[in-house]
Amino acid sequence: MDLTEHTMISWDGAELFYRAWIPPKAKGKALLLFHRGHEHSGRWKETVDLLGLEDISVFAWDARGHGHSSGKRGAAGNFADVVKDVDAFVRHISERYSVALGNTIMLAHSLGAISLLAWVHDYAPPIRAMILATAALRVRLYVPFAIPILRLKQKLIGAGYVTSYVKAKMLTHDPAQAVQYDADALIFRQIAVNVLLDLHDTARRLLADAGAIHTPTLMLGAGKDWVVSLGAQRQFFDKLSSSVKQMIVSPNAYHAIFQEKDRRAIVRQVRDFIIERFAQPLVTPSFLYADQIGYTRDEYERLSRPGGVKFAVARAGLKAAGRLSNGVDLGWRNGFDSGLSLDYVYKNQPHGTTSVGRLIDKSYLNSIGWRGIRQRRT
Repeated sequence: MDLTEHTMISWDGAELFYRAWIPPKAKGKALLLFHRGHEHSGRWKETVDLLGLEDISVFAWDARGHGHSSGKRGAAGNFADVVKDVDAFVRHISERYSVALGNTIMLAHSLGAISLLAWVHDYAPPIRAMILATAALRVRLYVPFAIPILRLKQKLIGAGYVTSYVKAKMLTHDPAQAVQYDADALIFRQIAVNVLLDLHDTARRLLADAGAIHTPTLMLGAGKDWVVSLGAQRQFFDKLSSSVKQMIVSPNAYHAIFQEKDRRAIVRQVRDFIIERFAQPLVTPSFLYADQIGYTRDEYERLSRPGGVKFAVARAGLKAAGRLSNGVDLGWRNGFDSGLSLDYVYKNQPHGTTSVGRLIDKSYLNSIGWRGIRQRRT
């Protein structure tokens, strides 16, 4: 396949660079590649050659602030900007090259896997499948209390940058690949603090809500990963609701598995998964019995259980002092989700027995849930 280079305009006008490998026998199928943090699309070239996909077009981007793409190096307004870039990139490829989302597979590595996962989770696109390689669901930060310290630093003196502690010898056992990594001028070894913090928060959110994802998934882990937690990847895999999912761990591999000594075996596993998914019909999850079995039913059961001490204290407070509040009393008598309660919330006029009751009622009406209900109505 011949390599060509292109640019596209993202959602906010930023120019994103990408590479394309389009075979002569392309059949409306695509593989999209998302690189590790600090890196760029050129790092995928050998992997694309080893994959040898004869009828599947391959596209690899440079994330904003990386490689040849525009933007301050290693930075973004926030991590959500990168997720919106993913959406813009996928839709650009789909429209320009006439590839349906259902005929698209994603391969993402490390930090790139989190931007892809956030897009899959938040946008629920009907893609064919995804492959997550050493996903950065929990970055190994060896400095104690690194996240709280960075939050404080950002609040007091602004975001700034963090320089990666990761040396090439911690990424791969292959000396030639380590030399190539160190010599690559397009690799930027810093990351903006706000992006790192957003990455941390986004990864925690995705790990907690992995059950909401039904996309067919292959996860690739490294047994000797100094950069990200293999345990977090296993937790994510266990929670996935995908009916088609597989996790393969290379026990002796370091983090950069596509530059490792045994990368041919790893790429072969990726190729097998891609060929298999395109050979099978597009998986469309059924939610016909979601009220009886599955992730949301389990979530309902969990939320329906009696809470702990904090919940008991709050409940007792509502029953006792809460009776002084007209709104709380109305809720106890008619139901907090009743029409009468909603009418009272919409009026948003505190009433109660004594000044204490009115104060409680005001607090009740200003709770985040009721404020959201009023905002939604407008």
